[in-house]
Amino acid sequence: MSHDGRCIRRGRQIAGWRSAAEHADPPPHSCTTRPLHDNPTERPSAVRRADRLFSIVLELRRRGVTTAKQLADHLGVSERTIYRDIADLVGSGVPVEGEAGVGYRLGRNFDLPPLMFSLSEVQAIVLGVRMVESFADEGLRAAARSALAKVETVLPEGERHRVAGTALYAHNFDETLELTAQMPEVRRAIDDRRRLQLAYADAVGSTTERIVRPLGLFFWGRTWTVAGWCELREAHRTFRVDRIVEARALPDVFEHRPPVTLEDYIDAVSGGA
Repeated sequence: MSHDGRCIRRGRQIAGWRSAAEHADPPPHSCTTRPLHDNPTERPSAVRRADRLFSIVLELRRRGVTTAKQLADHLGVSERTIYRDIADLVGSGVPVEGEAGVGYRLGRNFDLPPLMFSLSEVQAIVLGVRMVESFADEGLRAAARSALAKVETVLPEGERHRVAGTALYAHNFDETLELTAQMPEVRRAIDDRRRLQLAYADAVGSTTERIVRPLGLFFWGRTWTVAGWCELREAHRTFRVDRIVEARALPDVFEHRPPVTLEDYIDAVSGGA
C-alpha cells in the first residue's frame, strides 16, 4: 500500500473513532436498573511481589533507616510480608542491614545504577503522569505518582530537579472522580478478559443493562470510551465511561477471536477502510 493510501486509511480510522466517541451507543429502551454489586468481590490491592521488592529497595534508598511498619503501610501489606521480603532480598544478595522491630537500611556500598534521561524524556514522563493524574481513575493516578517517584529516585542527584521543574501541565476542571468512577472495574475486566455487566445510560438518563466483552479503553481529550462487543446488539459498540452507572466483571472469561478482537472493532468503526 502506498504512503498516501496508508494516510487515507489512518484518517478514516481516526474519523471513525471520533464519531464513535461522540455518538456512543444509546440503549434501545428504558428499563429499571437493579444493583450490580449485591455481592462485590474486591481484587487485592497489594503490589505484585516483584514490584514490591523493588519498591522496598527504593524506599530504603530514599529514606535510610525504615521500619517494617513504615514499609508495610507504604505498600499496603502486613509486616510479616515485609519480614519475608527482606529475607528474600538478603538471600538474593541485596545488603539490607538491621533487624525486625528496629529498622532496616541498605548497606553503605550498595546503590542502584542511575537512569539517564534526556530533558525531553523527563518532560514526556512528567507530562504523561500529570495527564493521568488529571483524567484517569484514582487507581491509575496512584500508579502514575508511584512510577514518577521511582523515576525520580533513580535519577542522578543533579538531574532530579528536572522533574519538579517541568512546566508542562494538564489541568482538568471537571469532576474526574465521578466521571471515571467505573473505570477500575472496566480495566479489571479488560485485563482479565472477563465479560462485563453494565448499567448504561443514554443522553437523557434512560438506562439498560448490557453484557459487553470489553476490548480496550480510549481517551479522547475529555471523554473515555470502552470499545467492546455488545451481546445485546451482537455487534461492536462504543460506550462512554461517564454514562456507565454501574459495572461488574462477570466470572466467565472470553477469548479474543474474530469478530471479538480489537482489530475487528477498529475495522468496524473506521468503515473497514
